[in-house]
Amino acid sequence: MAEVHGCCDERFAGVRDALAQQLDGEELGASVAVDLDGETVVDIWGGHRDAERTTPWTQDTIVNVWSTTKCVLNLAALMLVERGELDVYAPVGDYWPEFSAKGKKDVEVRHLMAHTSGVSGWEQPFSVRDMYDWETACERLAAQRPWWEPGTAAGYHAATQGFLVGEVIRRITNKTFQRFVADEIAGPLGADFQVGARSGDWDRVASLVAPPRADPAGDIDSTSIAVRTFTAPVMSVKATASPEWRSADLGALNGHSNARGVLDVMRVLTLGGEAGGVRLLSPKTVELVFEVQADGVDLVLEDAFRWGMGYCLGSPVVPYVASGRTVFWGGWGGSLVVMDLHRRLTISYMMNKMAPGLLGSDRAESYVRAVYSALG
Repeated sequence: MAEVHGCCDERFAGVRDALAQQLDGEELGASVAVDLDGETVVDIWGGHRDAERTTPWTQDTIVNVWSTTKCVLNLAALMLVERGELDVYAPVGDYWPEFSAKGKKDVEVRHLMAHTSGVSGWEQPFSVRDMYDWETACERLAAQRPWWEPGTAAGYHAATQGFLVGEVIRRITNKTFQRFVADEIAGPLGADFQVGARSGDWDRVASLVAPPRADPAGDIDSTSIAVRTFTAPVMSVKATASPEWRSADLGALNGHSNARGVLDVMRVLTLGGEAGGVRLLSPKTVELVFEVQADGVDLVLEDAFRWGMGYCLGSPVVPYVASGRTVFWGGWGGSLVVMDLHRRLTISYMMNKMAPGLLGSDRAESYVRAVYSALG
């Protein structure tokens, strides 16, 4: 059986066993961390950073976590709510006046956080490289018309949420999202989490391995909101290894961390706004995440999702995530973080070999189920 490194409370030995089994199977390199009531009871890793299996995944290995980054993005927005600097029910134009153009004057901040603003992608043509220019990318979003009536439905803001919420944060604080995370989230919490990756850390970044390509079933409707969103831009796994990607401020896509780093940030939400003696939110602000903003088939993901304020509250896509006072999200290829407020439980899983699908995987399921099994 594959070797697993790190610490694991014997109560959660099943999680360690699950990681070992997956490392003998589909997993390349991965880390899993679990916090229960403020105590980190699982912090384990194993496998390799590279497809050639020449470099081991170590305690300080980090990886591009794709949309798991959005969990930190929306935490940052909630922090500004806590400070009285942001009203999620206010028009975005109150903070970013240019955004009010082209039928968007009634789009509220909460619509950005819950993927209901109608601005789920850029108008064509738009490439990954175009995202590296923050100002132009934001200007183009501000100049667009929404693709559906804002607030009436959700359509996953796959890449745009980082710019939409990030620009609101920048307008309020005069800090980029990248800087805000470093100064006001990762720094105070002592968390190994960064937006992009500093050049001095590139030697510890695990290489992502793209999932197998899935051939589309039937004809593709190029006018559908899903296709328009996922083709503007078309995401590139190869791009994540470039200096431009690692230097960019992509608040929806290029967080770099591992399971422990994500855990150290997101357990703040699970534990009522405070972790490790650092309080970022009050319990009242935490409650905002449970305010349902959309519940039905997501126009981009084309499956049923219930969206709260910045986080998913439930979906049949991931039936293994407990229902109730639980919020979660993950990244393309399978990374996942679950915040179960009822049990004061946080589960984090980050990896480099991407599985098919945009949310969860069989591997993620094995770890989450092992954690809940340990709790009885």
